[in-house]
Amino acid sequence: MMSRAERSHLGDWWWTVDRALLAGLGVLMTAGLVFLMAGGPPVAERLGLPTFHFLNRQVMYLLPTIALILAVSFLSLRHIRRMALVTYGLGIVLCIAATKYGPEIKGAHRWIQFGSIGVQPSEFVKPAFVILAAWAFAEGARRRDMPGGTLAVLLLPMTIVPLILQPDFGQTMLVTMVWCAMVFVAGLHWFWVGGLGGAGLIGVAAAYEFLPHVRARIQRFMDKDSGDNFQTFWSQESFNSGGWLGTGPGEGVAKRHLPDAHTDFIFSVAGEEFGVIVCVAIVLLFAFIVMRGLVLARRSDDIFCRLAITGLTALFGLQACINMAVNTRMMPAKGMTLPFISYGGSSLISLALGMGFLVALTRRRPRTTLLNRDEGLAH
Repeated sequence: MMSRAERSHLGDWWWTVDRALLAGLGVLMTAGLVFLMAGGPPVAERLGLPTFHFLNRQVMYLLPTIALILAVSFLSLRHIRRMALVTYGLGIVLCIAATKYGPEIKGAHRWIQFGSIGVQPSEFVKPAFVILAAWAFAEGARRRDMPGGTLAVLLLPMTIVPLILQPDFGQTMLVTMVWCAMVFVAGLHWFWVGGLGGAGLIGVAAAYEFLPHVRARIQRFMDKDSGDNFQTFWSQESFNSGGWLGTGPGEGVAKRHLPDAHTDFIFSVAGEEFGVIVCVAIVLLFAFIVMRGLVLARRSDDIFCRLAITGLTALFGLQACINMAVNTRMMPAKGMTLPFISYGGSSLISLALGMGFLVALTRRRPRTTLLNRDEGLAH
C-alpha cells in the first residue's frame, strides 16, 4: 500500500486517480475476454484459423491497451491538449487518405493498411475531437477575444465531412450526438440546440436519399421482409433461446450463423450463452462508468475538464448504447463495436486513448494547478 506522504509520480498518481473508474474498466475488459471465448471460436473455424485465434489476439491487444490507459492518465492538462491536437490532425489526414487508398470493405473505405496492420483512423479522431471541442468551448467562455464558440462549430464539419466521404454514417451520427451533448453542457442558447437538431434530421434524410447502403439498412429495419435480415434475425433469436439464464458457455447456436459474432454482435452471443441477467449486469456496468464520469465532471471546477469529461463519457456511453440497441433490434445495423468487449485492435487502442484522457482529466488536482493550466500554451 502506498503512503500518502510518498511524493513520487506514482504515489501522486495513485492518490489522485479515480480507482472506481479504473476498476470498472478492468471488469469490462475481463468480461470481454470471457464473451470472446464464446463468440470467437465459430468465426475462427469458418475462416480456417486456430480455435482461439481471436481470443489470443485480443489478449495481445489488451497489453498495449492497458499500458496506454495508464501512460495517458499521467498527462497534465496541457499535454492532453497537445496530444489530442496531434492525434486529430494525423487522424483526419489518414481518414482522407483512406477514402482514396484504403481497401473497400462492405462498400466503404474506412481502413488504411500499414503493411499487414490495418488501422481505422476515425476511431482515433473521436476522442481527440472531444478534447479539442472542449478546449474551444472553454477558451470561448474564459476569454472574450477568443472566438472559441465559432472554432468549436467549425470543428464539427471538419470532422464529419471525411467520415461522410468514406462513407461512415454511424460514426458521423455518434460524433454529432456527442458534440450536441457538449453544446448543451457548454450552455449555448437553445436556438443553437434546436438548430442542431433540425440539421441532424436533414442529415438523416439526405443520407437516406443519397446513400444506398443507408437506405437499405433503414428499409430492412422498418420492414424485415424488405431485404437480407440474416444477422438481425439471428441476433434476436439468440436472446429468445438464451432466456434469463442462458444455454450455458459453448452451447449457443446463433453464433454459428452470425458472421460478426466476435465483433458487432458479441452482445447477442452473451445473451444466448449467459442469459439476459448477465446482459443486464453488463448494461449496469456501462451505466456505472458513465454515471461515474458524469459525477466527476459535475465536481470539476475547471470548464475545460468538465466539458471534456462529459464528451468522453458521452462518446463511450453512446457507442455502447448503439451497439446494444442494434443487437436487440432497436436500431438499424451500424457496424459499431461494443467498447472493450468486441474484438478489434483499432477499437481497443482508440478506446484506451479516450479512457486514458478520461482518467487523466478526472484526477484530483490542486486548485493552483488549475489556475496555472494555460501556462504552457503561451510558450
